Amino acid sequence: MVLARRPSPARSALTPDEGRCFHTSYAYKVCRQRRRPNGAAMTTIERAEVFVAGPGRNFVTLRITTSDGVTGLGDATLNGRELAVASYLRDHVVPLLIGRDPARIEDLWQYLYRGVYWRRGPVTMTAIAAVDTALWDIKGKVAGLPVHQLLGGRSRDGVTVYCHASGTDIPSLLDDVARFREAGYRAVRAQAAVPDVGGTYGVRKGTGIYEPANAALPEEQLWDTEAYLRFAPTYLTAVREEFGFDFHLLHDVHHRLTPIEAARFGKSVEDAQLFWMEDPTPAENQEAFRLIRQHTTTPIAVGEVLTSIWDVQHLITEQLIDYVRTTVVHAGGITHLRRIFDLAALYQVRTGSHGATDLSPITLAAAVQVDLTVPNFGIQEYMEHAEVTREVFPSGVTLSDGLLDVDDTPGLGVEYDEKAAARYPYDPKYLPVARRRDGSVHDW
Repeated sequence: MVLARRPSPARSALTPDEGRCFHTSYAYKVCRQRRRPNGAAMTTIERAEVFVAGPGRNFVTLRITTSDGVTGLGDATLNGRELAVASYLRDHVVPLLIGRDPARIEDLWQYLYRGVYWRRGPVTMTAIAAVDTALWDIKGKVAGLPVHQLLGGRSRDGVTVYCHASGTDIPSLLDDVARFREAGYRAVRAQAAVPDVGGTYGVRKGTGIYEPANAALPEEQLWDTEAYLRFAPTYLTAVREEFGFDFHLLHDVHHRLTPIEAARFGKSVEDAQLFWMEDPTPAENQEAFRLIRQHTTTPIAVGEVLTSIWDVQHLITEQLIDYVRTTVVHAGGITHLRRIFDLAALYQVRTGSHGATDLSPITLAAAVQVDLTVPNFGIQEYMEHAEVTREVFPSGVTLSDGLLDVDDTPGLGVEYDEKAAARYPYDPKYLPVARRRDGSVHDW
């Protein structure tokens, strides 16, 4: 086999404009002449490009183009580590794609996962997810169908989402909950700033979109677990007293408690009838959730930082959680996410995929396509993207009466405006770091 290679320029040689779009293109001449057993020319992957841009937030986007000119998009964004995934794709994955059959999604997934000795981890699984999602986009366009039709068709008319209400104190939180309820949301996550604690997760600064990744170096924030445990149940109770129980109320603990502290918290908010408490403790020790289960009936949701079926296997099969929050972009794409959700269905664990604005509209569209089809769907996280983000990623996803839906556009129904993206260069941003009052580092 003769290899004709057009290597990318060194990054240091890129102009400022070129630096916004890192791309690598390899061409195998012999592959372009491959034919099927019946003599028909075989469609192959001809080009794969990696784009890095910051329209509102930093996003990494993979665009795959076939020899027939069909394109597919995949999200490869890993908040705070974007360039690691961009490099993984550009330097290690793209060369493996050129000349391959884009229709063989399962084979390519196995090739990229099992064909590499160093498996799993967020960088690897995000890169695989980008490829997988782009290939599903291509398959839908070739078939002339939206992806959810390829996955078996609708199981529901729309996808229930939850929004993010927050406040600097209880009155401002109640005002924000009222705003979302009036907008038609059927589920609301509630977070309020703990008095005299600057590092409260999930609280917006001002009236804009909540954006925790806000500095070129990590902001160090104060955290006080005991103050949180005293305060959070009071504002969740206040929400119920003000608005009643005819909507879902959620809360994100954000990995900040030990198992026994999480058990204490879950028990203290049982009267508020939470839809779930999210990430009550770090999930590295899956057995820790058994202790929480022994003390409270508050439902548990876990999984946005977990990247494979093996990371959640014990949590699901031992029924230690009620909702699995893995998402398309960080858990290996549509192909692997469906495996996770199918396993969860066997144990009456429902879905609740992560959906913050650090995931691009490509991931949101892919998530909705999957959510529409799975029988054990629970809820979908939703944060509205900034206007500049929507400019770069025109999408067919719509929100109405607290439900997301997609139109019948073939594939994922999302486009990438490369010219618009070029106006928003990559801008390094880091998530904060939490420190206790004694100065020691705590889980953020």
